[in-house]
Amino acid sequence: MHTALSVIKHTSPGPDEVTYSMLEHLSAHSLLNILYMFNRIWKEHVSPDCWKRAFIIPIPKPVKDPQDPLNYGPIVLTSCMCKLFERIINVRLVHILEKNECIYPFQSGFRKSRSTIDNLMPLETNIRVAFLKRNHLVSIFFDIYKAYDNTWRYGIMKNLYELGIRGNLPIFVQNFLKPRFFRVRMRNTYSNIFCQEGVPQSCVLSVTLFVLAINPILSVIPQTVQKIYVDLHISCYARNMQLIERRLQTAINNIEWSNKSGFTISAHKTIDIHFCKRPLHLDPEFVLSGVPIRFQDDYKFLGIVFDKRLTFPPNISSLRKRCLRSLNILITLSNTSWGADRSCLLCVYRSIIRSMIDYGSVVYGSARPSYLKRLEYVHHQALRMCLGALRTSPIPSLYAEAFEPSLSSRRDKLSLSYYFRILPNDNHPLRGTLLNGNNNRLFNARPSCIPHFGLRNISFRHFS
Repeated sequence: MHTALSVIKHTSPGPDEVTYSMLEHLSAHSLLNILYMFNRIWKEHVSPDCWKRAFIIPIPKPVKDPQDPLNYGPIVLTSCMCKLFERIINVRLVHILEKNECIYPFQSGFRKSRSTIDNLMPLETNIRVAFLKRNHLVSIFFDIYKAYDNTWRYGIMKNLYELGIRGNLPIFVQNFLKPRFFRVRMRNTYSNIFCQEGVPQSCVLSVTLFVLAINPILSVIPQTVQKIYVDLHISCYARNMQLIERRLQTAINNIEWSNKSGFTISAHKTIDIHFCKRPLHLDPEFVLSGVPIRFQDDYKFLGIVFDKRLTFPPNISSLRKRCLRSLNILITLSNTSWGADRSCLLCVYRSIIRSMIDYGSVVYGSARPSYLKRLEYVHHQALRMCLGALRTSPIPSLYAEAFEPSLSSRRDKLSLSYYFRILPNDNHPLRGTLLNGNNNRLFNARPSCIPHFGLRNISFRHFS
Protein backbone atom coordinates (compact mmCIF):
# COMPACT_ATOMS: atom_id res chain seq x y z
CA MET A 1 0.00 0.00 0.00
CA HIS A 2 2.92 2.36 0.66
CA THR A 3 4.13 1.72 -2.90
CA ALA A 4 0.69 2.51 -4.29
CA LEU A 5 0.55 5.74 -2.29
CA SER A 6 4.00 6.80 -3.51
CA VAL A 7 3.00 6.81 -7.20
CA ILE A 8 -0.41 8.46 -6.98
CA LYS A 9 -1.21 11.78 -8.58
CA HIS A 10 -3.20 14.39 -6.71
CA THR A 11 -6.43 14.20 -8.69
CA SER A 12 -9.82 15.53 -7.62
CA PRO A 13 -11.82 13.44 -5.14
CA GLY A 14 -15.00 11.52 -5.85
CA PRO A 15 -18.41 11.73 -4.16
CA ASP A 16 -16.94 10.67 -0.79
CA GLU A 17 -14.68 13.80 -0.87
CA VAL A 18 -11.66 11.83 0.40
CA THR A 19 -8.51 13.19 -1.27
CA TYR A 20 -5.11 11.60 -1.81
CA SER A 21 -3.56 14.27 0.41
CA MET A 22 -5.66 13.00 3.31
CA LEU A 23 -4.45 9.45 2.74
CA GLU A 24 -0.80 10.52 2.48
CA HIS A 25 -0.90 12.35 5.82
CA LEU A 26 -2.52 9.52 7.77
CA SER A 27 -0.63 7.94 10.64
CA ALA A 28 0.77 4.43 10.46
CA HIS A 29 -2.04 3.18 12.71
CA SER A 30 -4.71 4.65 10.41
CA LEU A 31 -3.06 3.11 7.35
CA LEU A 32 -3.13 -0.28 9.07
CA ASN A 33 -6.86 0.15 9.62
CA ILE A 34 -7.34 0.93 5.93
CA LEU A 35 -5.28 -2.13 5.03
CA TYR A 36 -7.45 -4.22 7.35
CA MET A 37 -10.54 -2.87 5.57
CA PHE A 38 -9.03 -3.73 2.17
CA ASN A 39 -8.38 -7.30 3.32
CA ARG A 40 -11.97 -7.65 4.50
CA ILE A 41 -13.25 -6.38 1.15
CA TRP A 42 -10.93 -8.85 -0.60
CA LYS A 43 -12.01 -11.86 1.46
CA GLU A 44 -15.71 -11.11 2.06
CA HIS A 45 -16.38 -9.94 -1.53
CA VAL A 46 -18.14 -6.71 -0.55
CA SER A 47 -17.39 -3.05 -1.16
CA PRO A 48 -18.79 0.29 0.08
CA ASP A 49 -21.71 1.74 -1.87
CA CYS A 50 -19.91 5.08 -2.30
CA TRP A 51 -17.33 3.28 -4.47
CA LYS A 52 -20.08 2.64 -7.01
CA ARG A 53 -20.87 6.34 -7.48
CA ALA A 54 -19.06 8.91 -9.60
CA PHE A 55 -19.28 12.48 -10.85
CA ILE A 56 -18.81 13.27 -14.54
CA ILE A 57 -17.50 16.68 -15.58
CA PRO A 58 -17.94 17.37 -19.33
CA ILE A 59 -14.95 19.05 -21.01
CA PRO A 60 -15.52 20.58 -24.49
CA LYS A 61 -13.33 19.16 -27.24
CA PRO A 62 -11.11 21.68 -29.07
CA VAL A 63 -12.32 23.14 -32.37
CA LYS A 64 -15.76 21.53 -31.93
CA ASP A 65 -19.24 23.01 -31.60
CA PRO A 66 -19.90 23.37 -27.85
CA GLN A 67 -23.66 23.30 -28.50
CA ASP A 68 -23.46 19.62 -29.48
CA PRO A 69 -23.39 17.29 -26.43
CA LEU A 70 -21.40 14.74 -28.43
CA ASN A 71 -18.48 17.19 -28.63
CA TYR A 72 -17.68 16.87 -24.93
CA GLY A 73 -15.21 14.51 -23.29
CA PRO A 74 -16.08 13.10 -19.86
CA ILE A 75 -13.82 13.49 -16.83
CA VAL A 76 -14.98 10.91 -14.30
CA LEU A 77 -14.30 11.52 -10.60
CA THR A 78 -14.39 8.33 -8.54
CA SER A 79 -13.41 7.53 -4.98
CA CYS A 80 -9.68 7.96 -4.27
CA MET A 81 -9.89 5.20 -1.67
CA CYS A 82 -11.30 2.84 -4.29
CA LYS A 83 -8.59 3.79 -6.80
CA LEU A 84 -5.92 3.09 -4.18
CA PHE A 85 -7.30 -0.42 -3.68
CA GLU A 86 -7.60 -0.91 -7.44
CA ARG A 87 -3.95 0.04 -7.88
CA ILE A 88 -2.93 -2.73 -5.47
CA ILE A 89 -5.11 -5.28 -7.29
CA ASN A 90 -3.96 -4.07 -10.71
CA VAL A 91 -0.29 -4.72 -9.85
CA ARG A 92 -1.17 -8.32 -9.04
CA LEU A 93 -3.27 -8.79 -12.19
CA VAL A 94 -0.68 -7.22 -14.51
CA HIS A 95 2.03 -9.44 -13.01
CA ILE A 96 -0.03 -12.53 -13.86
CA LEU A 97 -0.73 -11.34 -17.40
CA GLU A 98 2.90 -10.39 -18.08
CA LYS A 99 4.23 -13.61 -16.59
CA ASN A 100 1.96 -15.74 -18.79
CA GLU A 101 2.53 -13.48 -21.84
CA CYS A 102 -1.21 -12.89 -22.21
CA ILE A 103 -0.86 -9.30 -23.48
CA TYR A 104 -0.22 -8.67 -27.16
CA PRO A 105 3.44 -7.59 -27.63
CA PHE A 106 2.62 -4.29 -29.37
CA GLN A 107 0.17 -3.27 -26.67
CA SER A 108 2.11 -0.42 -25.05
CA GLY A 109 -0.52 1.45 -23.08
CA PHE A 110 0.01 1.46 -19.30
CA ARG A 111 2.80 -1.13 -19.45
CA LYS A 112 6.16 -0.85 -17.74
CA SER A 113 9.00 0.45 -19.96
CA ARG A 114 6.59 1.07 -22.84
CA SER A 115 5.32 4.21 -24.58
CA THR A 116 3.26 5.24 -27.59
CA ILE A 117 6.52 5.64 -29.52
CA ASP A 118 6.70 1.84 -29.53
CA ASN A 119 3.55 1.89 -31.69
CA LEU A 120 4.62 4.76 -33.93
CA MET A 121 8.02 3.26 -34.71
CA PRO A 122 6.80 0.06 -36.47
CA LEU A 123 4.56 2.09 -38.78
CA GLU A 124 7.38 4.47 -39.73
CA THR A 125 9.76 1.53 -40.24
CA ASN A 126 7.36 -0.41 -42.47
CA ILE A 127 6.68 2.67 -44.61
CA ARG A 128 10.41 3.34 -45.07
CA VAL A 129 11.03 -0.27 -46.09
CA ALA A 130 8.05 -0.20 -48.47
CA PHE A 131 9.39 2.95 -50.15
CA LEU A 132 12.81 1.34 -50.45
CA LYS A 133 11.39 -1.74 -52.19
CA ARG A 134 9.06 0.39 -54.35
CA ASN A 135 6.06 -1.28 -52.74
CA HIS A 136 2.66 0.01 -51.75
CA LEU A 137 1.73 0.22 -48.08
CA VAL A 138 -1.90 0.62 -47.06
CA SER A 139 -2.84 1.41 -43.47
CA ILE A 140 -6.32 1.32 -41.97
CA PHE A 141 -7.02 3.17 -38.72
CA PHE A 142 -10.16 1.93 -36.99
CA ASP A 143 -12.29 3.77 -34.46
CA ILE A 144 -14.07 1.80 -31.75
CA TYR A 145 -17.37 3.47 -30.93
CA LYS A 146 -17.63 4.13 -27.17
CA ALA A 147 -15.03 1.48 -26.46
CA TYR A 148 -15.29 1.48 -22.66
CA ASP A 149 -19.07 1.82 -22.52
CA ASN A 150 -19.63 -1.11 -24.91
CA THR A 151 -17.08 -3.50 -23.43
CA TRP A 152 -18.57 -6.95 -22.95
CA ARG A 153 -18.32 -7.78 -19.25
CA TYR A 154 -18.94 -11.47 -19.72
CA GLY A 155 -16.06 -11.57 -22.21
CA ILE A 156 -13.67 -10.21 -19.56
CA MET A 157 -14.73 -12.84 -17.03
CA LYS A 158 -14.48 -15.53 -19.72
CA ASN A 159 -10.92 -14.48 -20.58
CA LEU A 160 -9.92 -14.51 -16.90
CA TYR A 161 -11.31 -18.03 -16.54
CA GLU A 162 -9.50 -19.24 -19.67
CA LEU A 163 -6.24 -17.88 -18.23
CA GLY A 164 -6.70 -20.11 -15.20
CA ILE A 165 -7.22 -17.27 -12.72
CA ARG A 166 -9.30 -18.45 -9.76
CA GLY A 167 -10.05 -17.34 -6.22
CA ASN A 168 -10.72 -13.84 -4.92
CA LEU A 169 -9.33 -11.96 -7.94
CA PRO A 170 -12.04 -12.86 -10.50
CA ILE A 171 -14.72 -12.37 -7.84
CA PHE A 172 -13.42 -8.88 -7.13
CA VAL A 173 -13.35 -8.11 -10.87
CA GLN A 174 -16.93 -9.36 -11.19
CA ASN A 175 -18.06 -7.03 -8.39
CA PHE A 176 -15.99 -4.23 -9.91
CA LEU A 177 -17.82 -4.60 -13.24
CA LYS A 178 -21.29 -4.40 -11.73
CA PRO A 179 -23.33 -1.37 -12.88
CA ARG A 180 -22.27 1.96 -11.42
CA PHE A 181 -24.22 5.16 -10.94
CA PHE A 182 -23.06 8.61 -11.93
CA ARG A 183 -24.25 12.21 -12.09
CA VAL A 184 -23.13 14.94 -14.46
CA ARG A 185 -21.83 18.00 -12.63
CA MET A 186 -21.72 21.47 -14.18
CA ARG A 187 -20.33 23.84 -11.55
CA ASN A 188 -22.94 23.63 -8.76
CA THR A 189 -25.63 21.94 -10.86
CA TYR A 190 -26.14 18.15 -10.84
CA SER A 191 -28.07 15.96 -13.23
CA ASN A 192 -30.24 12.97 -12.44
CA ILE A 193 -28.58 9.66 -11.56
CA PHE A 194 -27.71 7.39 -14.50
CA CYS A 195 -26.51 3.81 -14.69
CA GLN A 196 -23.12 3.20 -16.35
CA GLU A 197 -22.55 0.12 -18.50
CA GLY A 198 -19.36 -1.48 -19.77
CA VAL A 199 -16.01 -0.89 -18.06
CA PRO A 200 -15.96 2.02 -15.57
CA GLN A 201 -13.94 4.97 -16.83
CA SER A 202 -11.17 6.77 -14.91
CA CYS A 203 -10.47 3.68 -12.83
CA VAL A 204 -7.03 2.17 -12.42
CA LEU A 205 -8.23 -1.35 -13.15
CA SER A 206 -10.29 -0.39 -16.21
CA VAL A 207 -7.37 -0.22 -18.65
CA THR A 208 -6.14 -3.72 -17.84
CA LEU A 209 -9.64 -5.15 -18.13
CA PHE A 210 -10.14 -3.40 -21.46
CA VAL A 211 -6.92 -5.00 -22.72
CA LEU A 212 -8.31 -8.40 -21.73
CA ALA A 213 -11.52 -7.68 -23.60
CA ILE A 214 -9.91 -6.54 -26.85
CA ASN A 215 -7.10 -9.11 -27.03
CA PRO A 216 -9.27 -11.72 -28.84
CA ILE A 217 -9.78 -9.31 -31.76
CA LEU A 218 -6.06 -9.35 -32.51
CA SER A 219 -6.01 -13.15 -32.67
CA VAL A 220 -8.35 -13.21 -35.69
CA ILE A 221 -6.20 -10.88 -37.83
CA PRO A 222 -4.04 -12.80 -40.34
CA GLN A 223 -0.31 -13.04 -39.67
CA THR A 224 0.43 -11.42 -43.05
CA VAL A 225 -1.03 -8.13 -41.78
CA GLN A 226 0.85 -5.96 -39.29
CA LYS A 227 -1.40 -5.03 -36.38
CA ILE A 228 -1.05 -2.55 -33.54
CA TYR A 229 -3.39 -2.57 -30.58
CA VAL A 230 -3.49 1.14 -29.76
CA ASP A 231 -6.38 2.71 -31.71
CA LEU A 232 -6.63 -0.63 -33.61
CA HIS A 233 -4.45 -0.04 -36.66
CA ILE A 234 -3.54 -2.60 -39.33
CA SER A 235 -1.27 -2.26 -42.36
CA CYS A 236 0.14 -4.34 -45.18
CA TYR A 237 2.74 -3.65 -47.87
CA ALA A 238 3.51 -5.48 -51.13
CA ARG A 239 4.22 -4.73 -54.76
CA ASN A 240 0.88 -6.18 -55.92
CA MET A 241 -2.04 -3.97 -54.91
CA GLN A 242 -4.56 -6.78 -55.39
CA LEU A 243 -2.67 -8.86 -52.84
CA ILE A 244 -2.82 -5.99 -50.33
CA GLU A 245 -6.51 -5.49 -50.97
CA ARG A 246 -7.27 -9.17 -50.45
CA ARG A 247 -5.27 -9.46 -47.23
CA LEU A 248 -6.64 -6.30 -45.64
CA GLN A 249 -10.23 -7.03 -46.61
CA THR A 250 -9.87 -10.45 -44.98
CA ALA A 251 -8.59 -8.75 -41.83
CA ILE A 252 -11.48 -6.27 -41.93
CA ASN A 253 -14.00 -9.09 -42.23
CA ASN A 254 -12.43 -10.81 -39.23
CA ILE A 255 -12.46 -7.59 -37.21
CA GLU A 256 -16.20 -7.27 -37.85
CA TRP A 257 -16.45 -10.28 -35.56
CA SER A 258 -15.85 -7.78 -32.76
CA ASN A 259 -19.51 -6.77 -32.99
CA LYS A 260 -20.33 -10.16 -31.47
CA SER A 261 -18.09 -9.46 -28.48
CA GLY A 262 -19.58 -6.08 -27.60
CA PHE A 263 -17.35 -3.70 -29.58
CA THR A 264 -18.65 -1.64 -32.47
CA ILE A 265 -16.31 -0.36 -35.17
CA SER A 266 -17.39 3.06 -36.44
CA ALA A 267 -17.20 2.71 -40.22
CA HIS A 268 -17.63 6.46 -40.81
CA LYS A 269 -14.62 7.32 -38.62
CA THR A 270 -12.37 4.57 -39.98
CA ILE A 271 -9.66 6.04 -42.22
CA ASP A 272 -7.46 4.51 -44.91
CA ILE A 273 -4.12 5.86 -46.18
CA HIS A 274 -2.20 4.63 -49.19
CA PHE A 275 1.50 5.29 -48.60
CA CYS A 276 3.23 5.43 -51.96
CA LYS A 277 5.65 7.69 -53.85
CA ARG A 278 4.35 6.86 -57.28
CA PRO A 279 2.64 9.85 -58.92
CA LEU A 280 -0.25 7.89 -60.46
CA HIS A 281 -1.86 4.89 -58.83
CA LEU A 282 -5.27 3.51 -58.03
CA ASP A 283 -6.35 3.33 -54.41
CA PRO A 284 -7.84 0.03 -53.24
CA GLU A 285 -11.43 -0.22 -52.12
CA PHE A 286 -12.35 -1.61 -48.72
CA VAL A 287 -15.77 -2.13 -47.15
CA LEU A 288 -16.58 -2.22 -43.44
CA SER A 289 -20.13 -3.16 -42.40
CA GLY A 290 -21.32 -2.37 -45.93
CA VAL A 291 -19.84 1.15 -45.84
CA PRO A 292 -16.83 2.04 -48.06
CA ILE A 293 -13.80 3.12 -46.05
CA ARG A 294 -12.75 6.62 -47.07
CA PHE A 295 -9.19 7.55 -48.03
CA GLN A 296 -7.23 10.53 -46.73
CA ASP A 297 -3.86 12.00 -47.58
CA ASP A 298 -2.86 12.21 -43.91
CA TYR A 299 -4.02 11.00 -40.51
CA LYS A 300 -3.15 11.90 -36.92
CA PHE A 301 -2.11 8.67 -35.24
CA LEU A 302 -1.19 8.86 -31.54
CA GLY A 303 -0.42 12.56 -31.84
CA ILE A 304 1.76 12.35 -34.98
CA VAL A 305 0.37 13.26 -38.42
CA PHE A 306 1.41 10.70 -41.05
CA ASP A 307 1.10 11.88 -44.66
CA LYS A 308 1.03 9.55 -47.64
CA ARG A 309 4.63 10.38 -48.65
CA LEU A 310 5.93 10.38 -45.06
CA THR A 311 7.57 13.77 -45.36
CA PHE A 312 5.88 15.08 -42.18
CA PRO A 313 5.10 18.69 -43.29
CA PRO A 314 1.50 18.46 -41.94
CA ASN A 315 2.79 17.24 -38.58
CA ILE A 316 5.48 19.92 -38.36
CA SER A 317 3.04 22.68 -39.38
CA SER A 318 0.48 21.58 -36.81
CA LEU A 319 3.16 21.31 -34.12
CA ARG A 320 4.52 24.75 -34.98
CA LYS A 321 1.08 26.35 -34.66
CA ARG A 322 0.48 24.78 -31.25
CA CYS A 323 3.90 25.87 -30.00
CA LEU A 324 3.41 29.43 -31.25
CA ARG A 325 0.11 29.63 -29.38
CA SER A 326 1.84 28.40 -26.23
CA LEU A 327 4.45 31.15 -26.58
CA ASN A 328 1.73 33.52 -25.36
CA ILE A 329 2.23 32.00 -21.91
CA LEU A 330 5.85 33.13 -21.92
CA ILE A 331 4.86 36.56 -23.21
CA THR A 332 2.49 36.96 -20.28
CA LEU A 333 4.91 35.65 -17.66
CA SER A 334 7.91 37.64 -18.91
CA ASN A 335 6.56 41.05 -17.94
CA THR A 336 9.43 43.39 -17.08
CA SER A 337 7.81 44.80 -13.93
CA TRP A 338 6.25 41.77 -12.26
CA GLY A 339 7.18 38.79 -14.44
CA ALA A 340 9.00 35.58 -13.54
CA ASP A 341 12.77 35.25 -13.52
CA ARG A 342 14.93 33.45 -16.07
CA SER A 343 14.96 30.04 -14.36
CA CYS A 344 11.17 29.96 -13.95
CA LEU A 345 10.58 30.93 -17.57
CA LEU A 346 12.98 28.26 -18.80
CA CYS A 347 11.21 25.72 -16.62
CA VAL A 348 7.85 26.71 -18.13
CA TYR A 349 9.28 26.50 -21.64
CA ARG A 350 10.78 23.05 -21.11
CA SER A 351 7.66 21.62 -19.51
CA ILE A 352 5.03 23.08 -21.86
CA ILE A 353 6.56 23.93 -25.24
CA ARG A 354 9.70 21.84 -25.55
CA SER A 355 7.84 18.74 -24.37
CA MET A 356 5.51 19.09 -27.36
CA ILE A 357 8.50 19.33 -29.69
CA ASP A 358 10.17 16.33 -28.04
CA TYR A 359 7.17 14.03 -28.38
CA GLY A 360 7.59 11.82 -31.43
CA SER A 361 10.82 13.55 -32.49
CA VAL A 362 12.50 10.16 -32.92
CA VAL A 363 9.87 9.49 -35.60
CA TYR A 364 9.33 12.81 -37.37
CA GLY A 365 13.06 13.57 -37.00
CA SER A 366 13.52 11.64 -40.25
CA ALA A 367 11.96 14.55 -42.15
CA ARG A 368 14.05 16.75 -44.43
CA PRO A 369 16.21 19.35 -42.63
CA SER A 370 14.38 22.12 -44.48
CA TYR A 371 11.12 21.05 -42.82
CA LEU A 372 12.67 20.63 -39.37
CA LYS A 373 14.06 24.18 -39.51
CA ARG A 374 10.50 25.50 -39.11
CA LEU A 375 10.63 24.40 -35.48
CA GLU A 376 13.94 26.16 -34.86
CA TYR A 377 12.15 29.52 -34.98
CA VAL A 378 9.92 28.50 -32.06
CA HIS A 379 12.93 27.28 -30.08
CA HIS A 380 14.90 30.49 -30.60
CA GLN A 381 11.95 32.80 -29.92
CA ALA A 382 11.21 31.02 -26.65
CA LEU A 383 14.83 31.30 -25.52
CA ARG A 384 14.87 35.03 -26.31
CA MET A 385 11.74 35.54 -24.21
CA CYS A 386 13.14 33.54 -21.30
CA LEU A 387 16.50 35.33 -21.36
CA GLY A 388 15.21 38.79 -22.24
CA ALA A 389 17.60 38.84 -25.19
CA LEU A 390 17.34 41.08 -28.23
CA ARG A 391 16.10 39.84 -31.58
CA THR A 392 19.58 40.33 -32.99
CA SER A 393 21.24 38.14 -30.34
CA PRO A 394 23.36 35.39 -31.92
CA ILE A 395 21.83 31.94 -31.63
CA PRO A 396 24.97 30.31 -30.12
CA SER A 397 24.87 32.88 -27.32
CA LEU A 398 21.25 31.90 -26.56
CA TYR A 399 22.27 28.26 -26.22
CA ALA A 400 25.18 29.18 -23.95
CA GLU A 401 23.13 31.47 -21.69
CA ALA A 402 20.19 29.07 -21.34
CA PHE A 403 22.29 25.88 -21.17
CA GLU A 404 19.98 24.59 -23.87
CA PRO A 405 21.07 22.47 -26.89
CA SER A 406 19.84 22.93 -30.43
CA LEU A 407 16.81 20.93 -31.50
CA SER A 408 18.91 18.70 -33.74
CA SER A 409 21.18 17.82 -30.81
CA ARG A 410 18.12 17.31 -28.66
CA ARG A 411 16.66 14.85 -31.21
CA ASP A 412 19.95 12.94 -31.31
CA LYS A 413 19.97 12.71 -27.53
CA LEU A 414 16.36 11.45 -27.40
CA SER A 415 17.07 8.93 -30.16
CA LEU A 416 20.08 7.68 -28.26
CA SER A 417 18.05 7.33 -25.06
CA TYR A 418 15.26 5.48 -26.84
CA TYR A 419 17.72 3.16 -28.59
CA PHE A 420 19.49 2.14 -25.39
CA ARG A 421 16.22 1.77 -23.52
CA ILE A 422 15.14 -0.93 -25.94
CA LEU A 423 18.52 -2.58 -26.54
CA PRO A 424 18.87 -4.44 -23.19
CA ASN A 425 15.23 -5.61 -23.22
CA ASP A 426 15.21 -8.98 -24.97
CA ASN A 427 11.40 -9.19 -24.85
CA HIS A 428 10.76 -5.83 -26.48
CA PRO A 429 9.03 -6.32 -29.88
CA LEU A 430 11.16 -3.61 -31.53
CA ARG A 431 14.53 -5.00 -30.48
CA GLY A 432 14.83 -7.15 -33.60
CA THR A 433 13.96 -4.19 -35.80
CA LEU A 434 16.65 -1.98 -34.27
CA LEU A 435 19.34 -4.62 -34.64
CA ASN A 436 18.22 -5.79 -38.07
CA GLY A 437 20.58 -4.56 -40.77
CA ASN A 438 19.16 -6.64 -43.63
CA ASN A 439 18.17 -3.59 -45.68
CA ASN A 440 21.34 -1.62 -45.02
CA ARG A 441 22.85 -2.47 -48.40
CA LEU A 442 19.65 -1.51 -50.22
CA PHE A 443 19.48 1.85 -48.46
CA ASN A 444 23.13 2.51 -49.31
CA ALA A 445 22.37 1.77 -52.96
CA ARG A 446 19.48 4.26 -52.91
CA PRO A 447 20.69 7.30 -50.94
CA SER A 448 17.53 9.23 -51.87
CA CYS A 449 15.51 6.90 -49.61
CA ILE A 450 15.48 7.83 -45.94
CA PRO A 451 16.41 4.83 -43.77
CA HIS A 452 14.29 3.74 -40.83
CA PHE A 453 15.19 4.41 -37.19
CA GLY A 454 17.33 1.31 -36.72
CA LEU A 455 19.61 2.17 -39.66
CA ARG A 456 19.58 5.92 -38.97
CA ASN A 457 21.08 5.22 -35.58
CA ILE A 458 23.33 2.34 -36.55
CA SER A 459 26.32 4.30 -35.25
CA PHE A 460 24.92 3.91 -31.72
CA ARG A 461 25.94 0.25 -31.76
CA HIS A 462 29.57 1.20 -31.54
CA PHE A 463 28.93 2.49 -28.02
CA SER A 464 27.18 -0.71 -26.87
